[in-house]
Formats: sequence, C-alpha cells, structure tokens
Amino acid sequence: QVQLVESGGGSALAGGSLRLSCAASGRTFSDGVMGWFRQAPGKEREFVAAITWSGGSTYYADSVKGRFSISRDTAKNTVYLQMNSLKPEDTAHYYCAAGTSVRIVIIRHTIQYNYWGQGTQVTVSS
Repeated sequence: QVQLVESGGGSALAGGSLRLSCAASGRTFSDGVMGWFRQAPGKEREFVAAITWSGGSTYYADSVKGRFSISRDTAKNTVYLQMNSLKPEDTAHYYCAAGTSVRIVIIRHTIQYNYWGQGTQVTVSS
C-alpha cells in the first residue's frame, strides 16, 4: 500500500521560512515524479512544484519561483519543499503527490499524479 506522509507545516510570519517533507512508502517512484500542490479555502488545488525522481529536473509555479525549492533524497524516498520569503497568500493546505511515470506536458496538473498525501497546513501571517 502506497503512503505519502507530509510533515513540517505550521505557522510562520511573512518573510519567514518553512520546510515541508513528504515520505513515500510502499513502492519506489524511480521512473516517476513527485509534486507539491496547495489548496486555499474556496479555491481550486494548484500546482506548486515538481521534481522528476531519476534526473532531478524541477518545475515551479510562477508564484513561487525564486522563493521555494523542491529537492529529493532518493535513499530516504523523501521529497522536500523549502519555502522562503513566505507571503500571506502562501497560506493553504499543502499536498504531496506522486506519479509513477512522467509526462512533462501535464506535470503541473493533478492528472499526472497517482497518489496523494493527506496534506499539511501552512499559515502565513503578516
């Protein structure tokens, strides 16, 4: 059974930093991709960042480019999202997602991903 477990959410002041982790178990995603999405109340789930498992290629939403950084530790089967220069508009529930294969044309879309975690809340206050 595949499980994605997020951790590291919480509260931060604007300009601060948080680091999210996503530990995957139940299978490896060596040919796939790991991503982070977020959803604020009343809004649709939106893409934040993604990283291909084998090559480590990264993709970011324009809204977080230059502030957030996604990375992975293949030995630990874990993906990280380092969030710096946080803004109140970053407040959302953040979800980790895993795809068993990679299609770059849809890497920013939820349909790319087969598995989802329960999410972790990030709240940024001004």
